Amino acid sequence: MENKKSSRISLSFIHLFFILFSLACVVPFLLLISISLSSDLNIIKYGYSLIPKVIDLTAYKYVFTNPAVVVNAYGVTIFVTAVGTVLSTFIIALFAYPLSRSSFKYKNIFMFFTFFTMLFNGGLVPSYILLTKYLHLNDTIWIMIIPGLVNVWFVIMVRTFFKQIPEAICESAKIDGASEFTIFFKLILPLSKPVLATIALMGALGRWNDWYTAMLFIDNEKLYPIQYVLQKIMLELQFLQNNMDKIPIEMIEKVNDIPTESVRMALCIVAAGPMICIFPFFQKYFVKGMTVGAIKG
Repeated sequence: MENKKSSRISLSFIHLFFILFSLACVVPFLLLISISLSSDLNIIKYGYSLIPKVIDLTAYKYVFTNPAVVVNAYGVTIFVTAVGTVLSTFIIALFAYPLSRSSFKYKNIFMFFTFFTMLFNGGLVPSYILLTKYLHLNDTIWIMIIPGLVNVWFVIMVRTFFKQIPEAICESAKIDGASEFTIFFKLILPLSKPVLATIALMGALGRWNDWYTAMLFIDNEKLYPIQYVLQKIMLELQFLQNNMDKIPIEMIEKVNDIPTESVRMALCIVAAGPMICIFPFFQKYFVKGMTVGAIKG
């Protein structure tokens, strides 16, 4: 009886901890939404609250002042994220597979050069020259896809997962006449969904949030990703606030009417919303990966 009571008490504390931890993650996001739907005047008057006193969409109207630009930026970002994630996941898996097989005699050499790039890289200037002067990728949508196709850390993750798959399975398939490509596509990839989903989600998040590449290499406004467009909106707003003394008198009132605090939060919602909607579709693979690890352990 005492053991049952102690286990119940410990479970209650564990549940309480995770409930509080979940609230600590959810409440800030709810507050973000609430602020984005409030005006600066209401925030000053009533303070921050999880439920806005008066719903005000002025911040979103300001963000979507040019809806065609925002929609086009969303299209660019979705294309870059989708194509880049699919290609990157496939190439990483294709590269990690031979590195995980003991029969591949050059795996140590390839692993050395692969790991070496984690310690040293060519630097910004040589990379810029290579991508613009030789590969001519600047001001094309592929500049946001091709350079980041291979992530060394992801290669190591996938290689480690592949090594956990018994080689006896592959040997049995070879005896039955399966080629290396058949083994890779029909056996290895289906068994590796958890790790592939993990690197796909992490890679998609990186591409979705990338604005730095566009700032360096993109001049065509039609190729701006959503993060770079939102950053430009934020910089324009800050510029107007910092140069009020240089703004014509007839525009000062319009600038003062812009809810700066709400606009910042609205930009966060516009930027993060789609990825939050995508995450639940990957969650089952994370749970499956934890289950597989628990069974093997």
